[in-house]
Amino acid sequence: MKSIHIVEQNLPLAWEKAVLACWEQGESFPTEYDRPGDPNSRDVTALIHVTRPFDEPRIHRAFPGGLDDLEKYRSEVLYGVHDHWIDPAAGKWEYTYHQRLFAYDVPGKGCFDQIAAAVKKLKEVPYTRRAQAVTWQVWNDMSIGDPACLQRLWFRIADGALHMNIHIRSNDAFKAAFMNMYAFTELQRQMAAEIGVSPGEYIHIADSFHIYGSYFQDFQGFLKTVQARTSEQRTYTTAFARDFFADGCRTLLGEPDMPADKKAILQRRLEELTGS
Repeated sequence: MKSIHIVEQNLPLAWEKAVLACWEQGESFPTEYDRPGDPNSRDVTALIHVTRPFDEPRIHRAFPGGLDDLEKYRSEVLYGVHDHWIDPAAGKWEYTYHQRLFAYDVPGKGCFDQIAAAVKKLKEVPYTRRAQAVTWQVWNDMSIGDPACLQRLWFRIADGALHMNIHIRSNDAFKAAFMNMYAFTELQRQMAAEIGVSPGEYIHIADSFHIYGSYFQDFQGFLKTVQARTSEQRTYTTAFARDFFADGCRTLLGEPDMPADKKAILQRRLEELTGS
């Protein structure tokens, strides 16, 4: 396996550099999702250290997806707006990250809120090394069709700031990693506020950071964007994205099966975004 180590100040350029390094240095691996004729993926182990992840700009223009989709994904991770879609017996979702982090199913003991426990521990002992949350269920995830990619979040307070490391076993570098990084840092920001400290540095550790062979043609557009545009032309500020985020909230609020408690959270988020 080859590895990459990226250190960058802001989030979108850290992601960009990591994706380019994967493309340029990645080893050739088949995957369990390949279709006949697909090229092998390009794959590295990645450590991506973002030293000032909350500085603007925070968003890369070339991540695959819309800004409204970014808000929807943020709402899934932080609020669990689609936890009600979990129903493996009916062929629906096996889990969500929110459910695994905030309502971890411990056999024989029921649900446990790992994020609340980490916040409590960090308030009691700011220098602890024990504050973490895990997602992998060893009794379950080796046998399901879509096992959790995110494995663990680890937290440390230093110099009055909450720093976070995330460990992910398998990470689609091009089509998923930026959305992951953005949402996880939003969770970091939320936890820091609950603890009463500033949000700090972010380290993203991926065992398999890969670009699927089936994406290689789409990826050419990303390469052209990076080559042709300045860093300012390749990024968005949060302020620019605010109206699009509001649209994402409205779409979620319009889902007919959205639970009432989640609607209340989304309505507050919408008011925060629109100032009304």
